[in-house]
Amino acid sequence: MNEIREFVYLSDAKLQQFSQPRRFVLPGAVRLTTPAVGVDVDAPAADSERDRMRRLEKLDKYLGERAEWFAEPGLRPGRWVWFEAPLRCVTLQGEYRHMVLFADPAPGEDPHYEQETGCRLLLHGSARHLVGYTPVAVEGPALEGIDGGSSIGTTFLTTAGQAVRALSLEHDPVADGVMPPPTNLNGSGVRDLMNAVDARHGQAPGAWMCGLARVTVELPATESAARCLVASPLSVEYARDQA
Repeated sequence: MNEIREFVYLSDAKLQQFSQPRRFVLPGAVRLTTPAVGVDVDAPAADSERDRMRRLEKLDKYLGERAEWFAEPGLRPGRWVWFEAPLRCVTLQGEYRHMVLFADPAPGEDPHYEQETGCRLLLHGSARHLVGYTPVAVEGPALEGIDGGSSIGTTFLTTAGQAVRALSLEHDPVADGVMPPPTNLNGSGVRDLMNAVDARHGQAPGAWMCGLARVTVELPATESAARCLVASPLSVEYARDQA
């Protein structure tokens, strides 16, 4: 029986980072969902789409043998990880709406998941890589502030604003010659961002999703917050065994 996979996010930019694979046999069909219809990518598919899926299957196998579990401690920027978690998909209102975020449950919301991982997960990417999925637009934390040191005041980026700016690239990190976000992201800014997502979705559970991602930064635990892994995904799909 052919394996059907239902994608939420698939980064062509990351696929293109890897060299063209040699010819091999596609083990099964891959399903891409769109707002109107699901398309089974198999023999009748266009050559370009078929090649795309073949490249993904090859890359899945290659990275699957090397990627680490996202909750493992000590992950350095640039490493590949695999994840499986209940995730919420959101965008921020305003000028950063081109960025998409996937965030796992807030503290205390899913005790079993929290105990199993001991680590929060925040994925960031470009909304143009979403596959037939419309994220919820949330009102994020204040990204700018006013310094009242003068009668006019000076506008400055808050810690959350600095984090969002660092993550909100038009293109995926390390793709198309764009440098990845700095690894010295302000931890409090990232957590302010996650708190805003948590507040918007406090009563709505996320769907179980899995995939592969490249580490942007690992934020250490603090007295009030768990360790947090920030990463940019290659793929995000619905987890079949959690359906």
